[in-house]
Amino acid sequence: MTGCSIADLFELADQLPEVTRTDNGRYWRLTVGSQTFGYLWEPTRTVGLKQTIAEQLALVTERPETFEVQFTSGAFGWVVVHLDGVERDELAELTFEAWRLSAPAAEVDRRSDRLPT
Repeated sequence: MTGCSIADLFELADQLPEVTRTDNGRYWRLTVGSQTFGYLWEPTRTVGLKQTIAEQLALVTERPETFEVQFTSGAFGWVVVHLDGVERDELAELTFEAWRLSAPAAEVDRRSDRLPT
């Protein structure tokens, strides 16, 4: 496994509609509209992504060396992803799902199930 780079994450997120990246000094914030769906910490090469609680638990249970529980909020379980531990296609799926859980319904409908590449 070669893992992903920070550039991979940004390239994938930038393919999704209405995404904004904001550099907050210590971390980057990924938003769609006014909703945050991800946080990137460059020094640790980790990204926190919004997921369902079921997906968060499945990821952490299956590969605890790659995924960590970040926090839960309502129906969502945020997961820390170590970029070195995922391939680009898996990161595309995780990023897309985080975006889809946060994007306005009209944007989700327009995008359908097309993953970023």
